[in-house]
Amino acid sequence: MEDILSSLTTYGYIILFLYSFGGGMLAIIAAGVLSYAGKMDLTTSIVVAAFANVIGSSFLFYMGRYNKKALMPYIKDHRRKLALSHILMKKYGDKIIFIQKFIYGLKTLVPMTIGVTKYPQTKFHIINTISAILWAVILGIGSYKIGDILMRIATYFSENTLLAPLILLSIIGIIWFYFQYATKKKH
Repeated sequence: MEDILSSLTTYGYIILFLYSFGGGMLAIIAAGVLSYAGKMDLTTSIVVAAFANVIGSSFLFYMGRYNKKALMPYIKDHRRKLALSHILMKKYGDKIIFIQKFIYGLKTLVPMTIGVTKYPQTKFHIINTISAILWAVILGIGSYKIGDILMRIATYFSENTLLAPLILLSIIGIIWFYFQYATKKKH
């Protein structure tokens, strides 16, 4: 455990940046907990995560807008999720740019879907930047505030190594079944 904390202290901000580029919810939560433990700086973690998230979502937006052909193989495998993100965009409008940051599985598809549409670039970038900052602040400060609880949970799972994979697989299964249901064809 001490080796992992030492590595995270050394490479934590780089890992946080790279992971937040593609979503990064777990990374900013981990950074908040490590900030609570005194291994990372909370403000720096929030800035790094928000900056990387803005860049990542903007990149996906531009891929949808200007490189549709390169996305087609990816989109073909995720047509139902793409349709769901399109429906959510129509239903919630601008709010979906903020909401999608908290929904695993849609974080990459929503910016691409918005990019494919005629949604104004400047408007997307303004809302995306504000959303990424709020996302990083909410998750960073939230995980910092409950850092003690999260560290106790991590310690418990490190002592009970068989329990963690079972719970993780259960959570992944629930998420997978939810998206299978949410994106299922309705007859």
